[in-house]
Formats: sequence, C-alpha cells, structure tokens
Amino acid sequence: MTIPIPVLHNPSFSNQLVTNSPHPDYAEIVVVRHGETAWNATAKIQGHLDVELNENGREQAAVVGDRLSREAKASVIYASDLQRAFETAQIIASKCGGLEVVKDSDLRERHLGDLQGHLYHEIAKTSPIAYKAFISKNEDEEIPGGGESLVQLFDRSTSALLRIGLKHKGERVVVVTHGGFIRALYKRACPNGSPGKVLNTSVSVFHLYGEDKWTLKVWSDVSHLSKTRFLESGFGGDKNSG
Repeated sequence: MTIPIPVLHNPSFSNQLVTNSPHPDYAEIVVVRHGETAWNATAKIQGHLDVELNENGREQAAVVGDRLSREAKASVIYASDLQRAFETAQIIASKCGGLEVVKDSDLRERHLGDLQGHLYHEIAKTSPIAYKAFISKNEDEEIPGGGESLVQLFDRSTSALLRIGLKHKGERVVVVTHGGFIRALYKRACPNGSPGKVLNTSVSVFHLYGEDKWTLKVWSDVSHLSKTRFLESGFGGDKNSG
C-alpha cells in the first residue's frame, strides 16, 4: 500500500496534480462532498434521510463545478442517490459539458439509526442509547435503529470506490458523496493519518491501482471556495458526520 503525506488546501499543488490525464495503470477518482443543506446549517443529523441542498449548497456546487470544468475531463460522475449528493452531481455535470450522472446507493452517508433527524447538540438527551453507541470506541458497534457501525461504513465505502476504480482504470471519474463516507476512504489510503474535517464541496483525489494500492494525491481541498463566503459553513464532515 502506498501511504502519501496528504496536502491540505493547497491550490497550486492540487491544480498541478489534476491537469494531466490519468496513467493507464490506475483510475483517478475525484471525490467531492455534497453542497450544504439546511440541516448542515443547523447541525441536524441526516444520515440516510433525504434532504435537499439549500441555496448556499447549490452555489457551492456551481463553484466546484466551475473548478472541475477547468481540469482534466472526467468520463462520468457517480453520485449517492440521496438528493443532496445527486443534485450536487447534476450541477457539476452541467458545468462539465453534460457528463452522465450515475446514481449509486452504495455511496450514501453512514446510516445513523435513531440519531437521524435530531439536532446534534440534543442527541445525548433525546437518544441516549444510540448516542452511547455513536461515541463508542468499539468500531463494530452498530447504532440502534438500523444504523451502521464504523466497520460496516468502512467496508461499504472502500468496496464501492474499488468497484468504480477497477471499472474505470485509465480514466478520470468524479464521485459525489458524503463526509463520513469520504473519511472512511481516507482511512483506507492513510490508515495512520488524521483526516480532520471534510467541508462541503471539498475535493479529494485518489489514485486506485487495485485492491492493494491506493494513493491519496489531494485531500479535502477547498481552494475553489477561498473567495466566497462558504469556506467554513456547514455541519458534518468530521467524526460527527451525518
């Protein structure tokens, strides 16, 4: 496994890396977190609940779409079937010459069970059993109400990206998904690293050679938002993601 040192929010580095077409030995996968929702803005837990983008989120999606339109051309966009990711992908596609958007339910956020639909700062009181499972150090512990464990999220996330990578070796593809999902990908590429926060419409770039070799080239870059008011907006994308 190749474990690079990730680069955070470095526009010159990220632009340099993604201007050329991918090598035939790997798939270059550009992973984008969805734009902001009203629930992100109020720290309400979404998980698998289907919440649409707010106007900030649509503007963020347009900005990241403009960025990607100036980079090497992607062959296709994959997106979680949840509205906030799928709409982000559609906006990106419209900026990139009308790329096909493929819905994939395996790209969903972590299912957070009984915590979904609750304000984050209230869940310790409103759902104490589920909250205890959520903060547990046991990564195999599932969240009551149909929620996933961290191990289940990791297995689903990495399997989904590997499936896409093997199908598109030698190509550049875009994947629009969710904060918890993206953090799981980071753990696969950099098992000893610390992912930090994955902001709305942040861009990460992975090179997938096969099951045993993942390289992280760009991590959680938001240079496209640097001249907007959106840089620090939104909830999720960290250990509380959802």
